[in-house]
Amino acid sequence: MKQRRVVITGMGIWSCLGKNISEVETSLREGRSGIGTEQARLDYGYQSALTGIVERPVLKGLLDRRQRVGLSEEAEYAYMATRQALEQAKIDADYLQHNEVGIIFGNDSSAKPVIEAANIMADKHDSALLGSGFIFQSMNSTVNMNLSTIFGLRGINFTVSAACASGSHSIGLAAMFIRQELQDVVVAGGAQETNFYSMATFDALSAFSKRMDDPQRASRPFDADRDGLVPGGGAAALVLEDLDHALARGATILAEVTGYGFSSNGFGGISQPSNEGSLIAMQRALTDADLSPEQIDYVNAHATSTPQGDRFEALALTELFGGTGIPVTSTKSMTGHECWMAGASEIVYSLIMMHGGFIAPNINLETVDPAAETLNIPTKAVDAELNNILSNSFGFGGTNSALIISKYPRA
Repeated sequence: MKQRRVVITGMGIWSCLGKNISEVETSLREGRSGIGTEQARLDYGYQSALTGIVERPVLKGLLDRRQRVGLSEEAEYAYMATRQALEQAKIDADYLQHNEVGIIFGNDSSAKPVIEAANIMADKHDSALLGSGFIFQSMNSTVNMNLSTIFGLRGINFTVSAACASGSHSIGLAAMFIRQELQDVVVAGGAQETNFYSMATFDALSAFSKRMDDPQRASRPFDADRDGLVPGGGAAALVLEDLDHALARGATILAEVTGYGFSSNGFGGISQPSNEGSLIAMQRALTDADLSPEQIDYVNAHATSTPQGDRFEALALTELFGGTGIPVTSTKSMTGHECWMAGASEIVYSLIMMHGGFIAPNINLETVDPAAETLNIPTKAVDAELNNILSNSFGFGGTNSALIISKYPRA
């Protein structure tokens, strides 16, 4: 039986690079960082005040109070990104009422409502004072439960919790549901809260850069002098659809999801990266897409600006691509690490590059790490025809995901 093909018909983004596709494209082309500092982090006890600066959306007038009260911070971002994606896909309320649409989002924590509720209980010792909003904000499925209710989505509905590969796995799993004829349309994406409650435990690991004197140069993927990642967040959403279904309703096709690969490292410490695990995920994505390494035009690397993570990914990329000269950049040099949303947002960034005919730069790369010396890492935006893009996402616990998107129709 011929396997169904999965295409992307809509995308939306809410990040430190911009609040829509147009704003984000400008940032990517110009190599503009969205990173700054937040004094509240230092006041709270952080070692580093660095963070991606993400504007909170104003939802009054878009949603009624009852809908707003259950939204966590990351669900607010996800709502805005999903609105954009559905609008671009030309999926309106009437379509949603008469057709089954699923939703799979990557979301790995919801710290702020949990801590705020705990603080009220510790101070007042009265659960009646918590109200109804905290439960819907604090559950790990906060994004899915809110958006499925707001938009009236009646298909598959669950959250992917896979650390920093969450957003990527959500897209891969959504594609699998469509390929297996279980769904025709699925909204897939990732979301990440940016409040200071959410990242204190990361800061405790000394995982963050300390370059607070020059925030926009703090995130330095593949640079020999990198000293840690910068946390970011927001949300990204994609509308994935069966090709025949998309053609039948006259949708504009942005790209095709041709490859999904995954693996688990299965050894070492819980935060230990693995070049072998990374390589297996990429190889599986290539096999799924029926592509050779030479047919990849660009790699959007996971590279988060951590000493170990970047090195192991560089080793895996070198083993897979050798001296082919395929361009590799990490958009995290501009966004910081968007964590649970990163695997989805980096597909959006890659789609923007594919349609714009350019590769965004790996900014702040001054001295290339020896492990990455054989890689072709552009430090300025370059014009390029991108037919096949590989995007990597790796997370704590050894979870690895690789996605390949291809220009439609395929070259």
